[in-house]
Amino acid sequence: MLKNRLKEFRESKGMTQEQLAKAAGLSRQTISKIENNEEVSVNVKTIVKIAEIFSVSPGEIFLF
Repeated sequence: MLKNRLKEFRESKGMTQEQLAKAAGLSRQTISKIENNEEVSVNVKTIVKIAEIFSVSPGEIFLF
């Protein structure tokens, strides 16, 4: 499980889960699972991609 602040960042940008999913190349269901700290397999490349969407470092969104 990967603790994160993804929902906080997404909402601050006025994005829907669907919009973020499309930008990150993921399904909306995967974004939902990440936001809810559910078990989901996310690779490092995806973590970096999501951070780039928000122009922050991965450590600002994902709590390792």
